[in-house]
Amino acid sequence: MRAYERLLKYVVIHTTSDEESNTVPSTDIQFDLARSLEAEMKELGISDVAVDEHCYVTGRIPASKGCEKAPKIGFIAHLDTAPDCSGENVKPLIHENYDGKDVDLGNGRTISTALFPHLLGLKGRTLITTDGTTLLGADDKSGIAEIMTMAEIMLKEDIPHGEICIAFTPDEEIGHGAELLDIESFGADFAYTVDGGPENEIEYENFNAAKAVFTIKGVSVHPGSAKNRMVNAALVACEIASMLPAAETPAHTEEREGFYHLTDISGEVEHAKISYIVRDHDAELFNSKLKTLKLIEKVLNEKYGPGTVVLTLTEQYRNMIEKIRPHMHIVETAIECIKEQGLDAKGVPIRGGTDGAQLSFRGLPCPNLGTGGYAFHGPLEHITAEGMDAVVNIMCGIIKKYAYSRDDR
Repeated sequence: MRAYERLLKYVVIHTTSDEESNTVPSTDIQFDLARSLEAEMKELGISDVAVDEHCYVTGRIPASKGCEKAPKIGFIAHLDTAPDCSGENVKPLIHENYDGKDVDLGNGRTISTALFPHLLGLKGRTLITTDGTTLLGADDKSGIAEIMTMAEIMLKEDIPHGEICIAFTPDEEIGHGAELLDIESFGADFAYTVDGGPENEIEYENFNAAKAVFTIKGVSVHPGSAKNRMVNAALVACEIASMLPAAETPAHTEEREGFYHLTDISGEVEHAKISYIVRDHDAELFNSKLKTLKLIEKVLNEKYGPGTVVLTLTEQYRNMIEKIRPHMHIVETAIECIKEQGLDAKGVPIRGGTDGAQLSFRGLPCPNLGTGGYAFHGPLEHITAEGMDAVVNIMCGIIKKYAYSRDDR
């Protein structure tokens, strides 16, 4: 079975996660796909298949004869779809021999070549889209489909391979996908998440990230006698915003450039709150941004009185390049395999986070392979069957290159 055929089966299973939930998984519906995969994995002959109470699906393919000393390689994808757009009642559309032109999805939505110039390069392929009413769910059910297809190939064909470790995780889209994966039990020496974009890309850099919340306590008195007495908390919140560099926002930055992103502001005279997410690829620049926020807290408390402004900083994740750099052979091998598919291999910095970042800092080096998909999290999402085939071939290539210990290569 080709990977895209599996994708068509998986996307109709509703698995949207819920960022307001305090449970793991955040939605019980993720078990529907997990149980379906459990049965399929067992049918394929994957060993030690299990679904735990938190909806983590795991299994392994033992090393073939003569490759027992090869590195154990993990492949990971996530079950949930993003809550940004409905993932229920997904109706995928197949456009065979795609003509490279605008795609009218119906429901008033069009995937246009003006918005997505890469479409011309997909001409002649089998393009898979939504019907314009939901997201597709290729993020990351395409990754699941590609890993399952790779597993089928490894089990059915006489290809030398070391032990292959497989995991499908819940709640990646709300930032919790890697938290409860038992890395020791998983058993991999290193791994790849299969959760990126175009098939020629590999991601091994991501933002350093923190959340910053300023809580402001004002002084409310009658405006007629407020001189030198009133502290308007809502205005102090606006003042905080004005003290940050206007050009360092998501709307003005790209590639490795960091930003302060205002996510919420609310308040009145007595109380106010202003929240940011802070991002930068460069660790020193990231730390400098955090120092700027702390300085703003200090300056405003000196101006309005101690305790007027309280800053709470919460670190969210770090740039995985710190943990990947000592193991760059993982990236280099993937790049070799991408090139062997006739593709222009690209290392792309993620302007966001990834399960691989958290896993890397937990001791499992884990860059991110592309899936062949585009425009995730919305009704314009699309992917090609051929792109998915290439990803399967890339994974198979990685496994074959590591089939014997690196000293024997």
